[in-house]
Amino acid sequence: MIGPAEIAGGAVRLTACLSFVPPSHRGEFCGLGYNSGVDVYEEINRLRKEGRRGALATIINVRGSIPSFETAKMLVRDDGSIVGTIGGGCVEAEVWETAREVMKSEKPQTLNFNLNNNPKYDTGLVCGGTLEVFVEPVLPVSTLYIFGAGHVAWSLYKVARLAGFDVVVTDDRETYANRERFPDARDVYADEYERVMSQLAPGESSYIVIVTRGHRDDMRVLRWAAETPSRYVGMIGSQRKTIAIYKELEKEGIAAEKLARVYAPVGIDIGAVTPEEIAVSIVAELIAIRRGSETSLPHMKSQKAAEMLREPK
Repeated sequence: MIGPAEIAGGAVRLTACLSFVPPSHRGEFCGLGYNSGVDVYEEINRLRKEGRRGALATIINVRGSIPSFETAKMLVRDDGSIVGTIGGGCVEAEVWETAREVMKSEKPQTLNFNLNNNPKYDTGLVCGGTLEVFVEPVLPVSTLYIFGAGHVAWSLYKVARLAGFDVVVTDDRETYANRERFPDARDVYADEYERVMSQLAPGESSYIVIVTRGHRDDMRVLRWAAETPSRYVGMIGSQRKTIAIYKELEKEGIAAEKLARVYAPVGIDIGAVTPEEIAVSIVAELIAIRRGSETSLPHMKSQKAAEMLREPK
């Protein structure tokens, strides 16, 4: 990798563009683009499977002469390292900074560069065109863990798959939790909940929905789910049931703030009645969380339960 230096012969100093790039990554910019030889698409697949993030920068429009070509790509990993190049220099450094922002916001951005008019992009190369760069987030696979395998769970599995979620189904009844009923699920477990939960490791791109057949099982799963780093935890049931379970788990020592993030009752209020409608309501809520929706939505989540959790103990 090439660090900040003066290029011999041209005596062109290339350190100006590094002001906002952390020292640990400065060797990847200015002068020449860095390319590890790793296939960008293979690396995207690897990151997603490992539950990691990234951002993909693609040159989508070019006019004039630039130190790269249209469709050139650069992948920025969540640790700041890169694969591929869009030409190096200060343009690439600025795109890297934007890529870090895109990873956090999960929203794409488009950047425009005029290499003729902006002196900060002048590194002594014989280039003077304009280019447009599209930076899009590379996100981990969203995994939905469904606890319970009854009618609502089956409909939820179907709708969630259509919405792009990997699905893992768990139930303690083999007649319900099996490959015949859930052929496209990533995993299907038919065993005691505690035994299965001890094998699972939900991450920040995981979603948990609890739709077991009874109050006791719901509480067993929620006891575990509330302690995970999952992006979403939801539980089906009435407001009365939700409050009762929260009170019991608080007595056991589960922190109120961990219960406060639970969506219970689960779903968006669309007047759902049938298992299929309830599944649509739940997946709508999952999508809103996944996409960071800023729209005010009628969540079913109990405000009374939330107030109870905020009360001084």
